[in-house]
Amino acid sequence: MTTIASEFKQSQKMLSAIGDETRQAILMALMQGPQTPGMRVGEIKVITHLSRPSVSHHLKILKEAGVISVRKEGTHHYYRLDSGSKLVLLKSLVNELDKVFAQCQVHPDRTLREQGDERE
Repeated sequence: MTTIASEFKQSQKMLSAIGDETRQAILMALMQGPQTPGMRVGEIKVITHLSRPSVSHHLKILKEAGVISVRKEGTHHYYRLDSGSKLVLLKSLVNELDKVFAQCQVHPDRTLREQGDERE
């Protein structure tokens, strides 16, 4: 449980970032766009129908959470998905939760009380 608590804490920023519907729309646009060189704010704006300031605001949150990265080329900024270590941490958290949930499953034909009676 200590591992899960630690991984929850370390993943909090990413979970919050990807939990927002607007940021999910931006991520979907980035997934459909070119990863090389990436997408510019104007391109994301057209796909998502969001204002330029809104796109920029949400891209900043996604970048700070380690979900996306930005590459600067002169005055142009290209955004793309970041396959770095933050995603690996999130996968680890999900795997740990899956193990715990598997241990907590109740047989559908038996009630919790019946299972408790067997343990006494």
